[in-house]
Amino acid sequence: MEFEALVKKNRSYRRFDQNHPISKETLEALVELAINCPSGGNRQSLRFVGSVSPEMNQKIFNTVGWAAYLPEWPGPADGERPTGYIIILAEPSAWKWVMADLGIAAQTILLEAVNRGLGGCMMGNIKKKALHDLIDMPQGMEAVLVIALGKPAEQIVLEPVPDSGSIKYYRTEDGVHHVPKRSLRELLLQVHV
Repeated sequence: MEFEALVKKNRSYRRFDQNHPISKETLEALVELAINCPSGGNRQSLRFVGSVSPEMNQKIFNTVGWAAYLPEWPGPADGERPTGYIIILAEPSAWKWVMADLGIAAQTILLEAVNRGLGGCMMGNIKKKALHDLIDMPQGMEAVLVIALGKPAEQIVLEPVPDSGSIKYYRTEDGVHHVPKRSLRELLLQVHV
């Protein structure tokens, strides 16, 4: 897949085909790519916890919020839930060093997931105490991002921001997820030639 197509296909998927499991080897390969990403000062501060266990996945599912712009939606129904998760941990005191690392690692994981016919969603709305109680949390670390993974079971359409200026994603009655994106002209402020 061309890189531009890969980036455009890498959306925040929130509904998955729960009959399509993710293997431990696939999950480890995704984390391996994140580990090999650039890291500020080569500190390599991030740590990862993965799950492809249906029982653990259900427990993790209960610790995250799914869609801020869809407040009435409780998240994917049974049969549409992720078949894997990657929890990214960091030390809160080191946060200024890991913000860039976190974004690079998460995007790399998701790009490769799409490359493998999967998809995912990054979630920062975490019930941290509940999640920390589920995993063997290293001293001084906390969960800073949860990535849900699975085979996408929804259509996502990118579209221009409407005249109202709203950037809120929404779903139409047919279940299609629409994501307004600002234009290059609006966001690229200057090009010096």
